[in-house]
Amino acid sequence: MKTKLAITCLIAGIALAPLAYSEDTDSDRDHPKAFVADSAITAKIKTALAAQHITSLARIHVDTDAGGNVWLSGSARSQDEINKTISIAKATDGVKSVKNNLTIKKDD
Repeated sequence: MKTKLAITCLIAGIALAPLAYSEDTDSDRDHPKAFVADSAITAKIKTALAAQHITSLARIHVDTDAGGNVWLSGSARSQDEINKTISIAKATDGVKSVKNNLTIKKDD
């Protein structure tokens, strides 16, 4: 009985150890207000892209920092989609600048 309990505790400790020692390297998460604002800008951009029926939406990644700078990465099916994505990002409230790293990729 004691052996079973000891083995169970050992397995649980090993399973939970990464959670206890995980280190968050994203400095924005140190300040919850900044993280929420960054996430809100990203969500606004993604929602606007979906409303415009951008077909490459799943392949377009949007990242926002605490200063309102947006990075677009991934791929789109055409230059027109890239242009629309940049335009939507720039028009979003709270965005200070947009850095475009999107590429054209017609097929997956």
